[in-house]
Amino acid sequence: MITTRPLGSTGMDITTVGFGSWAVSGSGWRFGWGATDDAESVAAIRHALRSGVNWIDTAAVYGLGHSEELVGKAIADLPEAERPFVFTKAGLVWDPADPQAAPRRIMKPASVRREVEDSLRRLGVERIDLYQVHWPDTGESLDYAGDGSGAVSPNATPLEEYWQVMADLKAEGKVRAIGLSNHSPALLGRAERVAHVDAVQPPFSAINRSAAGEIAWAREHGTGVIVYSPLQSGLLTGAFSAERAAALPADDWRASHRDFTTGLPANLRLADALRPIAERRGVTVAEVAIAWTLAWPGVTGAIVGARKAEQVDGWIGAGSVELTPADLEEIATAITASGAGAGPARP
Repeated sequence: MITTRPLGSTGMDITTVGFGSWAVSGSGWRFGWGATDDAESVAAIRHALRSGVNWIDTAAVYGLGHSEELVGKAIADLPEAERPFVFTKAGLVWDPADPQAAPRRIMKPASVRREVEDSLRRLGVERIDLYQVHWPDTGESLDYAGDGSGAVSPNATPLEEYWQVMADLKAEGKVRAIGLSNHSPALLGRAERVAHVDAVQPPFSAINRSAAGEIAWAREHGTGVIVYSPLQSGLLTGAFSAERAAALPADDWRASHRDFTTGLPANLRLADALRPIAERRGVTVAEVAIAWTLAWPGVTGAIVGARKAEQVDGWIGAGSVELTPADLEEIATAITASGAGAGPARP
């Protein structure tokens, strides 16, 4: 049985691990993970639900709508009592005529309202449980550096304006709760003055530790935290290698990302350093890496992806792993020694 934690003040108790559906979105778009099999993807989602996961995180832009369609297919035949919470995101708008172009960060009110209706249709639900702003609106194309950077167009929608639209959708019953992904503590503070931030979704792993500030902000404001990429897109599974990185297909966004190129040696050193802890605890390296994120005060749950059902089995136990102070100190030492990433090394 996977443990649950309350997602802030939303009234939703979510399992400490949730299914992330970016990786199942397929190829043919700018940030795809390479070719996938839709039947295997749906099977992976259903296997996670049967294993006890009670929420799925997706986004309109994943596969340019395809991920939401797969989630909708996976949950369509489930009885109401067995349906998971469904979380999705708005704010990355793509050009259907040029699917390989980087999506633009747009949160204009009319655009958001179109997006929510499209997501409801693709997911096959009457209400979205958590609707999130994917990135701050800059009006420019997304440069996926994982740091929230990017030029800001004069046409960008002010945060206060787009956050009010999100609050309006909640008041109208289109969505149950609203959240912000990839927003800094300063932006979170501005949003909170408009309407309560129910949840935040920052990237967070033993490699990418830059979101400690967002997590602390959320804890202080009664806001839920679901972290994404706790395995740093596969690097902390214990199954990655330099040979596998070199063999990534050209249509896999990871092939050209610094974590899988110049930063790869340090990242693999850290993953190897987690192995002795995993062996002592009788769990996988992936479960140790995810448990590390869950050990941070304020973190509610971690989003973990899988393209095949058997991959779920490699991380499903993470929500039940409680790292000891000695484990956490060993990991902190390994983080420092490896040179991987940046940010605080211990909760």
